[in-house]
Amino acid sequence: MNILIVLTSHDTLGDTGRKTGFWLEELAAPYYAFKQAGAQLTLASPKGGQPPLDPKSNEAAFQTDDTRRFENDAEATLALANTVPLHSVSHQAFDAVFYPGGHGPLWDLAESQDSIDLIETTLAAG
Repeated sequence: MNILIVLTSHDTLGDTGRKTGFWLEELAAPYYAFKQAGAQLTLASPKGGQPPLDPKSNEAAFQTDDTRRFENDAEATLALANTVPLHSVSHQAFDAVFYPGGHGPLWDLAESQDSIDLIETTLAAG
């Protein structure tokens, strides 16, 4: 099974000046659940490359076994640092698409035509 994980490239929380991005636990927990099930994972983001991490999600109070495991996992951190640009992927290469949460997706993924097209074509394909 091939699963595409789509992360945000947006790093600013509205006009507050605070940093945001994806929420680490919302990536780490499903990442390992998918891996344990034998899935091949591809990480993508609108801009490609390293997506921004919401710094609050990495505070001690929000860390879990999965987040600590992810941060110490060379394969996982390499995949995260090298997400493919969202425009370069097609639903046809994947059995499932997953969007981790955080505040960042509210700005770019909610409005991205590439993201919208991916969701619509994935749903249409069943």
